[in-house]
Amino acid sequence: MVYYLMGGTVSLCFLWFALKNRYSIDTLVRLYFIVAPLYNFFVMLKFWNLSVASFVWLVPLPLGAYIFLSAKEVFLYTFYSIITIVIGVILASTIEFNFIQHTREQVRATDIFLFASNISVVTLLVYYKDKIRRLEILTEIEEKEKIILPVTLDNKNSEMAESIFQQIEQKMTEESLFKDENFNISVLSTILMVNNNYISKAIRSKGFSNFNSYINSLRIKYVKQLMNEKDLEKVTLMYIYTEAGFTSQSTFNRAFKQEEGVTPSEYLQSLKIPMESNS
Repeated sequence: MVYYLMGGTVSLCFLWFALKNRYSIDTLVRLYFIVAPLYNFFVMLKFWNLSVASFVWLVPLPLGAYIFLSAKEVFLYTFYSIITIVIGVILASTIEFNFIQHTREQVRATDIFLFASNISVVTLLVYYKDKIRRLEILTEIEEKEKIILPVTLDNKNSEMAESIFQQIEQKMTEESLFKDENFNISVLSTILMVNNNYISKAIRSKGFSNFNSYINSLRIKYVKQLMNEKDLEKVTLMYIYTEAGFTSQSTFNRAFKQEEGVTPSEYLQSLKIPMESNS
């Protein structure tokens, strides 16, 4: 049983690091919600006559679904948890399993491990709930500040927008503020002591659809600089896009394709072709 639990923990950590850059967090959460109860099913049956503590493994499902997924999926995963418990009760009551018997001390140690594991999972879910809420607030700020393009300004406002944009460019160039993943228009407004709306208009007057579009253009420019400067056999693509301020590969890929018209992989391939032709 110790090997079974340790194997599950190691597999979970390995799969997280192997898949976190390939799939979105929503996909990984759904995968965990489906696999975790199935993995726990054996533990639940094995210790049925001594403890039902393994049921706590099912607690994060409704909570996690509430944080990450839709109301419909909250119901589905709650139902999935209940069905898992019902099937476990039926099998444990009708089938005689020849499991190795364990002492109370061994069961107590397993229960402690299960509770500790689920406390960790719940803590992570609460952490991500807070992080998601902060992102939602920032998105709401951006939505409120959106102005339908094109932005038309009279001479006086045009000069003011030009002056503000020069201040923005200077700050971005000198301090590389875009490299901070939490950087947003409110922070920039505080630094420049300029109203958010004026900053938005200045950015849109230069042809950018919104603040995020402008920041992503600076990040992509920096990514391209790193791709040309770094030895790509020694550094990972993840290092490059996180260094530029992107928080996930999916966001980076989408922004890069919008800015350059090609995917990061296609762009990297185009860098290799001239090098090969010169060699």
